[in-house]
Amino acid sequence: MKYKQRKKALILLADGTIFHGKSIGKEGSAFGEVCFNTGTTGYQEIFTDPSYYGQLMVTTNAHIGNYGTKMEESESEDAKIAGLICKNFSFNYSRPAADGSLEEFFEKYNTLAIADVDTRALVSYIRDNGAMNAVITTEVDNIEALKKQLAELPSMKGLELASKVSTKEPYFVGNENATYKIAALDIGIKKNILRNLVSRDAYVKVFPYNAKFEDLAAFNPDGYFLSNGPGDPEPLVDAQALAKKIIAQNKPLFGICLGHQVIALANGISTYKMHNGHRGINHPVKNLITGKGEITSQNHGFAVNREETEANANVEITHVHLNDNTVAGIRIKDKNCFSVQYHPEASPGPNDSLYLFDQFIENIKNK
Repeated sequence: MKYKQRKKALILLADGTIFHGKSIGKEGSAFGEVCFNTGTTGYQEIFTDPSYYGQLMVTTNAHIGNYGTKMEESESEDAKIAGLICKNFSFNYSRPAADGSLEEFFEKYNTLAIADVDTRALVSYIRDNGAMNAVITTEVDNIEALKKQLAELPSMKGLELASKVSTKEPYFVGNENATYKIAALDIGIKKNILRNLVSRDAYVKVFPYNAKFEDLAAFNPDGYFLSNGPGDPEPLVDAQALAKKIIAQNKPLFGICLGHQVIALANGISTYKMHNGHRGINHPVKNLITGKGEITSQNHGFAVNREETEANANVEITHVHLNDNTVAGIRIKDKNCFSVQYHPEASPGPNDSLYLFDQFIENIKNK
């Protein structure tokens, strides 16, 4: 391996705090909300997850890139993070099945990454002070100008990002002769969610973020699905109106993450921006219906208001996050609708939560 002379780089937080590092290769600046993921594996899934759009990702695992990348494992068509912050970046990889290095992956998608950062100190700082806007940059002598740009960056609170990652036109996934037809609203959908639906004998039509109920109903689906995605759920008024109509007609409806929050909002339950959010693959959740625990993959910076959920006579909390008692799942008592605040398709447990897809199909069968 040739020695690479790498440029100095830094992270400038919105409150003026600076952490130093070195560039991976690409030069320039990248802005976004800084957050951290505690997963020890799965970095390609993280980097391509549309839910991370507009975010600067800090990986707490010390080594990133050591097993390369494999394009079929991406959750979308390209990198979605605004940039990467890590400790040790591996330019070489050892996995025989890989089809390229992480360096080549970032070059392909023109993504800025910096390494040699004290990520323990940075994560500790974010834990204490909360997720905030930041910039990663190789323009280390341009601090004052970057501070001005950073001050103009909108907060994630109130920011609608689903339109940035959603499909522009409807498309189909699966076998058109499958037993079940599902209409999915793409507000940041992951490929593995679609694979899980298709593997359960479903033919899926995926619709843009602002599609109307009439658009989805014209497909004559057996069930409806609201996907994960980035940003604040409150501005997604079209998706909320869609959810209200599906629920009013008592059609089978399943929501994951951002879709879960949209369903809550459609039932008059508010959401709020969390101090740090949940991002990792070891989050403990308890299913209050079965009493069983689940090890879950989570990725969200907003949550559903628990007090309002408990006060809503039509809504039942089905799952809770055991670290902080936040709402991790709900169902509408007199309707064919349920949702969760985590990713059952990611299977870090490894398969603790896959039953949720089976439950959705069972709901369709019963209907």
